[in-house]
Amino acid sequence: MPLRTMIHDPDVGIASLARLLEAMTWSARRVALRGLSRRDQRRLYEKAAAAAPLAIDAFAPRDAPVVHVGRNTLPLPPPFRDFEKHFARPREGGDRAYGFNEGTSRPLLGPGYFVARPIDPSEAWWSRGSVVVDYYVVPDTAVPAVWPRVVPNTRGLQRFVYHHTRDFMRDVGAGVTIGSAYKGETALDHYFVLLRSP
Repeated sequence: MPLRTMIHDPDVGIASLARLLEAMTWSARRVALRGLSRRDQRRLYEKAAAAAPLAIDAFAPRDAPVVHVGRNTLPLPPPFRDFEKHFARPREGGDRAYGFNEGTSRPLLGPGYFVARPIDPSEAWWSRGSVVVDYYVVPDTAVPAVWPRVVPNTRGLQRFVYHHTRDFMRDVGAGVTIGSAYKGETALDHYFVLLRSP
């Protein structure tokens, strides 16, 4: 059964979707995820509420940066909905990661740096996801030398996209996560899927 069909089947849970994705090659997984509409991603985000909580290790281990390829639901031409999130862990350790966004819009909008951290079950945000990608803050320590220069999200055109933004992440399985975007405390009803590079 195709991924899109299974997402909308009320009898199919997140564990079954994870098994379907796991059975695909990485390339097939990417093609399937790129075909998801906003309606599909919204339903997938809802189903992923039943998944186990994410750990920061899902985005980056402690030894190397990791690229996650993504597809968002913004009202843009399809080529502009593809992007990458680059994640790395601070050298000094800690249960957080930082990163930036790479795509065709970066020369215009900037890198959109962020800090990602787990959400504690006692926090009000817990119902939105188990990890927050927080654009209110940017890395306060050295980033990989090949990454762009760190700039705050209050500067330049990127303030219209990243300033006052947070993404709340849920696990799908097989290296796939899904996020819901918020401006302040308002859900934007826009989503994105990420696929961890092999």
